[in-house]
Formats: sequence, C-alpha cells, structure tokens
Amino acid sequence: MTSDLVYLVAGGCLLLAVVLPELLDRWAVSAPMVLVGVGLLIGLTPLPDGMPLDPQSNRATIEHVTELAVLVALMGVGLALDRPLEVRRLASWRRWGATWRLLGISMPLAIAAVALLAWALGVPPAVALLLGAALAPTDPVLASDVQVAGPQTGDLEVDEDDEVRFTLTSEAGLNDGLAFPFVYAAILLATEGAVSGWALEWVGWYLVGKVVLGVVAGIVVGRLLAWAAFRSRTRSLRLAERGESLVALAALVSAYGVGEVVGGYGFLSVFACAMTFRSAERSHDYHAAMHEVTERLERLLTLFVLLVLGIALTRGLLASLDWRGVVVAVLLVAAIRPVAGLVGLRGCLEDDERRAVAFFGVRGVGSIYYLAYAGGHAESLASDWLWSTVTFTIVLSVFVHGALAAPVMRRVGAEVPVRTRS
Repeated sequence: MTSDLVYLVAGGCLLLAVVLPELLDRWAVSAPMVLVGVGLLIGLTPLPDGMPLDPQSNRATIEHVTELAVLVALMGVGLALDRPLEVRRLASWRRWGATWRLLGISMPLAIAAVALLAWALGVPPAVALLLGAALAPTDPVLASDVQVAGPQTGDLEVDEDDEVRFTLTSEAGLNDGLAFPFVYAAILLATEGAVSGWALEWVGWYLVGKVVLGVVAGIVVGRLLAWAAFRSRTRSLRLAERGESLVALAALVSAYGVGEVVGGYGFLSVFACAMTFRSAERSHDYHAAMHEVTERLERLLTLFVLLVLGIALTRGLLASLDWRGVVVAVLLVAAIRPVAGLVGLRGCLEDDERRAVAFFGVRGVGSIYYLAYAGGHAESLASDWLWSTVTFTIVLSVFVHGALAAPVMRRVGAEVPVRTRS
C-alpha cells in the first residue's frame, strides 16, 4: 500500500509541476504555496496513512532525496547565470560584489543571530548552532519570481544585468555549500564538546580546506567536460554538436562525486562545475538545452518534497513546535535576514534593490537536508523540536515570500523573467 501511495503522490506532483507555472502566472501565488497547501489538505484525509513521513524513522531517505534536489538546483543555477566570473580579473570579482557581501557578512550574521536567539530561549548550544546553520541557505527556487530565468544564448551579449535576480540566484548557488562549515561546527560541538578542542581543526579543514577542495574539483570537472563537449578532436565526444542535454545530469553527479572523494564540499563542486562549463562558448545554445533539463527535474523534485512536507505537517510533524520555534521563525523571516542583508549590502546596489535582496531570504529544501545530515552524525541533533521549527520556518517563508515576490519585484522595477532567448 505504501508504494501505491508514493506513486499516487509522485504522479500528482508531476502533473502539478507541469500545469501550475502557467496557471499561476498572473496571480500572486507561487507553485510551492499551492503544493504545500495541497499537501496540508491531503494530510487531513486517511489517504497517506501508510506513507513514511516520520523524519526520525526515515532520516536517511529524507537526506538523500533532499540532497538530490539541492544538487540539481545548484547545477541549474550555475548554468542559468549569465554574468561571468573570471578568476584572474579583479573587475569580474567586483561585479559579484553584492554576492560576496551576502555570503561573507550577511550569512554569518544571520547564523549567529538565530543561534544566539535560540540559545537565549533555552535551546542547548549545539542544537541552537545547528538551527542557525540549517536555516542559513537561501533558496530562490521556491519563489520563482525572484530568480534569473535561464541562460541567454545566440548573438546577444551574454551578461546578467538584473542585479536583484542575479544577486539572489548567485547567493543561493554558493551558500548551499558555504553553510556546511557551520553545520560541522554544530556536529563537533555536540560530539566533542568545548570549542577549544576543535577550533583550529574547524578553521583549517572544515572552513578553508574543504571549501578550496570542493571548488577546485568542480572547476577541473567543468573544464574537462567543456573541452570534450565543445573542442574535442573526436566527433563522438563533441556532445554540444548533437545537443545531448542529459550531460547536465552526468556533470552534476560527476562533480559531486569527485568533490566528495577528494574531501571537499560536493555542493560547491557542482556549482563550480556548472559555472566553469557555462564559461565555455558562452553564447552556444547547448547551455540553454542543458539548463532546461535541470530546470524540469529540479521543479519536479522540489515540488515533490514540498507536497510531502505539506502532508507531514498535518500528520504530526509540527507536534513539537512551541512558542520558541515560532519566535525564531517569525524573527528570521521578518527581521534577522532583512537586517543582516541590509548590513551586508550597505553601500551596494540601489536602495530599493538592496531592500528587496535583503528581504528575500527564502528558506527551503537545503534546510531539510542539513537537518537530516546532522541528525545522522550526532544523536543529540536528531531533535523533534528542530524538525518542527525548521519545517515551520520553511512553510512560513514559502507563503510570505511567495505571496510578496511578484509585487515587490514589480515595485523595484526588476525585469520579468523570460525563457532562454536564442
């Protein structure tokens, strides 16, 4: 019976994933909002009784499903960004200035604020730090009106000129991996105790070493695949000529595998691989074809996770939610992320753009993954309260940011996202 229910939910998710984007195009309602709402309604019926919804009993399954969803999203983001990042050109790094500020200033500030708030409310230090780290990654995919639409190809000059969409999308592409050091800090605090015993190891290996290895691995894989697809002397390897777009999936799996094998952060490897591949033959239509494949799979996986999340919410997932969790969630969405964003972006972007970027700190699938991952490495972090608080925060973010995305983006004059132009 359980397998039948899974097929039923998966089929409904696939149908909704195909229909909803066009159906909701003119409304201030996002597809994630509808999927969570549908899940809530399904959860009130006896239909999903046999489904494995308990996060404690099914932690490994949740970890792997959300891991795959994040990986596909990272590949899609890397291929979608039109603004190049040339390592040897300082001017190129400066054009990513708003992104670096969000990652280097705003994200640590938000993590610290959430962790300190939870600790002040009586949450154990390791659990409080994990809460801050798990809620650190942003996920503009859940509010499609604030992300870039996809790669521009053809005869157009390839560069991203919408600062709001570019900043939010590039931030999401990088912070899914850069939140990992803080997750490891929570694991070390829970398993090894006092910070003095592991601080140097954390800085040297988890904060610096694994980041560098992950990025380098992704660049190497991306260059090798780009050389084969565009420039190989062997015609059978020049996949760009045949338009074989499934290479996008092979690339993300290969980059993630290599990054993890060498000890780096695989999430960063996937994003670096996608960016490196995108830098080759930037105007080639092959990038658009690859992005379309990842976009469709990403939409399906993300909406499936949200539909099941909605079902779980009315089947006991919020049973451990208390006033402390509500306070953390509301303050994160309404104050902590916006303030941290404004601090990090001070002197950067126009006023309206800065406020929009600071506000849209959408929380999503990545938070679920980090929670499941940490719970598998430290028993004390497998907390029902954490699951209730994080999922409540995600749902709050989905509805608040999903409802406000379209009107806010119109107000700041951001361009309406369009499909790939060729």
